[in-house]
This record gives sequence, C-alpha cells and structure tokens, in this order.
Amino acid sequence: MAEYILHKTKEETALRTKKMYVSMPYNRVQAVEERLKKIFEEELNSEGSILVSYKPAVLSKLAKYLSGHINRPASIGIAGETASGKSTITLDIIDTIKSFATEFDIEDAVTRVNTDDYYYDRSEMVKEAGSFAEFAKHYDLDVPQALELELMSSHIKELLNGKSVYLPKYDMSGTAIRYDNHTLAKPSKIIISEGLFTLTEKIKGAFDFKIYVDVEHNVQKERFFVRAEERGLGESAKGIYKNANQKAEIYIKPCKADADIVLSGEAVRARYKSFLNKLISIVQQENFRNKVII
Repeated sequence: MAEYILHKTKEETALRTKKMYVSMPYNRVQAVEERLKKIFEEELNSEGSILVSYKPAVLSKLAKYLSGHINRPASIGIAGETASGKSTITLDIIDTIKSFATEFDIEDAVTRVNTDDYYYDRSEMVKEAGSFAEFAKHYDLDVPQALELELMSSHIKELLNGKSVYLPKYDMSGTAIRYDNHTLAKPSKIIISEGLFTLTEKIKGAFDFKIYVDVEHNVQKERFFVRAEERGLGESAKGIYKNANQKAEIYIKPCKADADIVLSGEAVRARYKSFLNKLISIVQQENFRNKVII
C-alpha cells in the first residue's frame, strides 16, 4: 500500500511539473502579447502615429519571438510604392537593431537582403538600345517580372536555415548590370528586405512578418520628383512616374491586404525608432534581465 502511494505521489509530482513547464511559456507569451497590444494601441491612437493599422494575429506571433518562445530567425518583408519611405524606414530599423546588438554583444543580429539587387541583368539590352533611357522606353522595370524573385526567396530561406549565401548586386547607375555572387550574407537573427515587389506573390511566402508602407498620393508625388531631379531624369521623369503609378495599382497596392502591419510613410523619423525601442525593451526584459541599459 505504501509502495502504491509513493508511486502515485511520484506520478502526480511529475504531472504537476509537466503542467508547470507547459503553462509557464504560455503565460509568458500571453503576458508579452498583452504588453504588445498596449504598445500598439497607444501608438495607433496617438497623433502623428507611425501605425495605420495592424492585424491582431501579428501580436501573438511577435510575442512568441520577443519572449524567446520561438527561437529561430525571423524574416521581415517591407513593401510600398515608389517614394513611400520604405527604404528610410528599413534603414532606421536596421540601425536601431544594430545599436541594441552592440549594447548587448549580440553577433549576427540583422542581415539585409535588398530586393532591387534581384533585377535581371539587362546590360546587353542597354548596349543595343544605346542608352539606359532608350532601353527603359521598351522595357518595363515597374513590374515584378523584371526581378528574379524566386532566387531572392531561396536566398532568404537558406539564411533562415542557417546557411551563408552570396547575394547579387545590381548596378543602379544605368548599366542594368547585375553582379551575381557578389556579397556574402551570413545567417542572422533577423533577415529584412524591402522593395516595390517585396510582398508580391512569388516572394511573400518567405517572410514571417509582412509590412506595407502607405503614403498619401500628393506626398509621394512630391518626393518622387525631388528624387528625379537629384538623379537628373529630366522630362523622362513624368513618363516614369505615370508608369510607376499605373503598375502600382496592379502589383503593389494589393499587397497592403496581405500585410500584418501597415505603417505610415509620413511620420517623423524619430517615431519609428522610438516605437521599435519599445519592442526591443521587451526583448531586453525577457532575455537580458541581468543587464541594464544606463
């Protein structure tokens, strides 16, 4: 009888221990999710917010990553129209992550995979046309078919699986040359990509988190023509802008529906970093409790 009671007690203790280890991570994730909801709602309802909208399900996924419940690399895809601000936002995100990584001695924190580097090499076509301007009259760069997105997807997946890859480099100076196997990219905790077509059909499945940068038409137009003047596009800028907007209606704007988070491309830059630092503070508290930032 005593042996039976002892055996039964051991079983109950093991069961309680098992339940404890099952419930603790869940409760931790749930607590982080509640904190995220508060952060997101406060930002969404504030004046000059960086947030336009977000899907509630993204908070649950994000909570699992930030709490360490999911311990594998995460991929982030950022898309938006030309001159929406997506490149600036991406660089600010990378800068903020790197600052945190330096503070906490974290190696291989973030790797950028630039969507624009996957444009097909069309240098021979440029030579035949006599100039890039003539080439661009007959070749549309504002469609996802102009990029080798399948290759980009495979590179991101390899990085997520812990493999180093050599990324291509596209020459944006007007030669349309793409140098393959150009830049060594090492696996990291975050893989981030941005571009016009980053969330289109052939590539969107590579991303754990999908972000769309939205912008008012008048703001986008003003930015575009300022940039066009800086690049010396001259009168061709009008045609390029018209085509870019027409193709955006077909290929880019629909991506907004797939986005987990829609950001405003018009917020003050400091707001993006401030918001991200609030998320990073959760990582700090959940995974680096013994180190305090002064």
